[in-house]
Amino acid sequence: MAKGLSRQAKRDLVAYSFIAPNFIGFAVFTLVPIVFAFALAFLNWDGSNPITFAGLGNFKQLGKDIFFKAALKNTIIYCVGTVPLTMIASLALAIVLNQKVIGRGVFRTLSFFPYVASLVAVTSVWKMLFHPSKGPINNILHTVFNVPVDQLPQWFSGSLVLLSMILFSVWRFMGYYMVIYLAGLQGISAELYEAASLDGANTWQKFLYITWPQLHSTTFFVVVMLTINCFKVYDVAIMLAGGGSGELTTSSTVLVYYIYQKAFIDWKLGYSSAVAMVLFLMVFVVTMIQFRGQKKYQS
Repeated sequence: MAKGLSRQAKRDLVAYSFIAPNFIGFAVFTLVPIVFAFALAFLNWDGSNPITFAGLGNFKQLGKDIFFKAALKNTIIYCVGTVPLTMIASLALAIVLNQKVIGRGVFRTLSFFPYVASLVAVTSVWKMLFHPSKGPINNILHTVFNVPVDQLPQWFSGSLVLLSMILFSVWRFMGYYMVIYLAGLQGISAELYEAASLDGANTWQKFLYITWPQLHSTTFFVVVMLTINCFKVYDVAIMLAGGGSGELTTSSTVLVYYIYQKAFIDWKLGYSSAVAMVLFLMVFVVTMIQFRGQKKYQS
């Protein structure tokens, strides 16, 4: 049969044979589950009993679910806090480490280390630093700033747990995005800065009129990736707020954990799929807004 194929068809067949293994894996483990999740959002199923049609019942139940509302609010707060802080910290770090400073390579490695290190290890270190009674942070607050022992902050419970998650995420991910910003900074022509210096521009003016506009595409990529990753946050919440047990409260539960809880603890697969669809729509809308803003800027 291959003898009857044209030369171009044979080339296409070879190309598709290379693509096929990856596409089959993507279809089986990603595409099919996504399509099934969309359909399951309109059904009721516990994994063992027969599937029943729910219509919009799962989505209507979301409006009455206090725990879902708390998870939605926590996810939004986490994203609003983490995205700008991580972007600012990584950009500032990249600008500093792009200069000719002593030990620049060492500092770059140290900044990137929290991202590549084991999450269990870095969260353990973080929890030791912010331990309510034994951690050095609270000890400094008590000894230096005279904060009473009974008023020392409980970093991993109550209203401060989201702040702890945000600070930890900024510390962990800023090294990764620093590398991306470094690549963008090194792509800026030095002649632009030389011309600005001849015109009498100071450091802030060089950043405002040269560095920042030249990094707009890099910043767009960073913001999109940060936003998507923040909406998908799960491991940070489990390790910091749940202590690895998964027993989270309304003060720290995020949407992805709530999806897991409803699907694999309560076995409400249809309801968990409805929550997943809400998360998908949120990410989709935010990403489309970002892409539209990028197109307006380029035009």
